[in-house]
Amino acid sequence: RKSPFFNATVKWGAKGFSVYNHMYIPRDFGNPEQNFWNLINDAILCDVSVERQVEITGPDASEFIQLLTPRDLSNLCVGQCKYVLITNHEGGLLNDPVLLKLAENHYWLSIGDSDILLWAQGVAVNSNLDVKIIEPDVSPLQLQGPKSIDVMKKLFGDDISNLKYYWLIQTDLNGIPLVISRTGWSTELGYEIYLRDGSKGNELWELIMEAGKYFNLKPGHTSSIRRIEGSILSYHADADINTNPFELGLDRLVNLDNDNNFIGKEALIKIKENGVNRIQVGLVIECEPLKGPNTTFWPVMKKNQKVGKITSAVYSPRLKKNIALAIISFSNSKIGNEL
Repeated sequence: RKSPFFNATVKWGAKGFSVYNHMYIPRDFGNPEQNFWNLINDAILCDVSVERQVEITGPDASEFIQLLTPRDLSNLCVGQCKYVLITNHEGGLLNDPVLLKLAENHYWLSIGDSDILLWAQGVAVNSNLDVKIIEPDVSPLQLQGPKSIDVMKKLFGDDISNLKYYWLIQTDLNGIPLVISRTGWSTELGYEIYLRDGSKGNELWELIMEAGKYFNLKPGHTSSIRRIEGSILSYHADADINTNPFELGLDRLVNLDNDNNFIGKEALIKIKENGVNRIQVGLVIECEPLKGPNTTFWPVMKKNQKVGKITSAVYSPRLKKNIALAIISFSNSKIGNEL
């Protein structure tokens, strides 16, 4: 599938695409190192329509959403977002989306690369809960970087600076219906702009790029360098169905001391009681600068024994080091350990 912004990204220099959530995503606007500097010094605009939305509505939508995640959502307000984990009955990670609450009993899951629409619809069949689950006509852009606030003020006025981290507003731009959240996949200041009318993709892209001209806004792609620096997970690389939240150090997103009923609760209680055998760590790799991110898992060895795997690796031009995320045996996870 092509996104509503596909033609605009090609016009603005996209040279290569990969596939994510059954959709093309631009992955090449030239030098990835330059893309990184554009992100951390100025701002970049990224087509992330591949973050498909799973929309859950209906009288029992709030109860159903809680069924999907170990994170306690009892205090989630309308207009608020939360980073949540979706687990299966064994406590394995199925996805790590951003949850948006647009209204009472109206939610979006802004998902990573796995079929959560099918999972949610399957869970709903036997839940006895009154919910409707669809993929709506919603396609996000990410505007990220320190000057993203300047671009947003030019587009939406000064009031946009009042939007708090992990909150959202519903608005429009020149009649184009939007949801805007202060979220993103970069750990920089940034926004996600959710287009609610796929026919307006070119128009929205051009409006944003025009507003960003003065602030050196560039078209770009999500930066592997920055996300590994920031230890942001990439599903299928750093986590999958056989990885549990405790192995990723995400204990804060697993709330077990309450009456919430969610899929995987019994398994996660057992895992917490028994402890984990492996855990995610950050590594510095001492060699010549890597030419690009790894495309396979690299074994991590200690005394000729495999103790884990590197899941994501890249050269950071800012740190002037090769950095990586890895899953390794707990006994080898102390800071300073050499592998």
